[in-house]
Amino acid sequence: MAKHKDLLSAIGNTPLIRLNRVSELTGCEIWGKAEFLNPGQSVKDRAALYIIHDAVQSGALKPGGTIVEGTAGNTGIGVTLVANALGFKSVIVIPETQSQEKKDALRLYGAELIEVPAKPYRDPNNYIKISGRLADKLNRELPGGAVWANQFDNVSNRRAHVETTGPEIWQQTGGRIDGFICAVGSGGTLAGVAEALRARSSDVKIGLADPEGASLFSYFKTGELKSVGNSITEGIGQGRITVNLEGLQIDNAYQIPDAEALPYIFDLLQHEGLCLGGSSAINIAGAVRMAQDLGPGKTIVTILCDYGNRYASKLFNPAFLQSKGLPVPPWMSDREAIDISDVLVRDPD
Repeated sequence: MAKHKDLLSAIGNTPLIRLNRVSELTGCEIWGKAEFLNPGQSVKDRAALYIIHDAVQSGALKPGGTIVEGTAGNTGIGVTLVANALGFKSVIVIPETQSQEKKDALRLYGAELIEVPAKPYRDPNNYIKISGRLADKLNRELPGGAVWANQFDNVSNRRAHVETTGPEIWQQTGGRIDGFICAVGSGGTLAGVAEALRARSSDVKIGLADPEGASLFSYFKTGELKSVGNSITEGIGQGRITVNLEGLQIDNAYQIPDAEALPYIFDLLQHEGLCLGGSSAINIAGAVRMAQDLGPGKTIVTILCDYGNRYASKLFNPAFLQSKGLPVPPWMSDREAIDISDVLVRDPD
């Protein structure tokens, strides 16, 4: 059993978990990197640690300083926990459309949370752009100054996965890996893992699992950033080439509808005991598509990004799913309360 001197040293070195039912379905070995086991319960802890460490090393982040970030939630949680552990403050800008569970977690962990209307990236009041301007303002006004984490265009994010996630996957599979696939939010995970794996073997196929409403599937297929449809997933789906994505080459790109993806996590919870979020659903659906293309006998790894309890009010809410025209598993809609009246001990008085 590992021992950690602090929270920071517990980030990373997450296990691979075999996804049994989709492995049997495809005839491949499909493994999920259990990033929900990081201290902040998501893959974003890795980026948060590297971004803050590099800001300290460069002198941009000084004692008593503040870290500002625009996030769908998980990077903000990672930033806040790492900041707490190192004695910094955090200010998080989040679109008001994100799950209440993530907002509650950010407040619980001590972040100053600023909710803003959801706007596209081209809008000057997009949450990312607001966070950048706010960091400049606070850097001028606060005694300890402030830095902007800027996860989308800060390559410390990508380097976290070049130096940790990718090498871990290679070691855990004994170098016997045929494909890696995941969705893109900032681009750091996919581009970083791809760089690490391709440095070890040029035969590893790299795949993109893109939700509807995002533009990268179109970009890697046609060279044009074009979006079609929409998705209830949070934290993934990109409409531009971030700095972290620059230079990434994709072998297999798939556009994944929510209706195709969500049944995988419902089935995984019911039959394998894993409760995961919507981005993991897209990733698993992408791994199945890649397995079908590569053929039986291949080993494919994807990212299990975070726990499903961060989306309980949406992903695991039958009324919400029905309102979006999405599938509701029978076990979710057919549950009945258990009557315990006949097993209660009656008060003799």
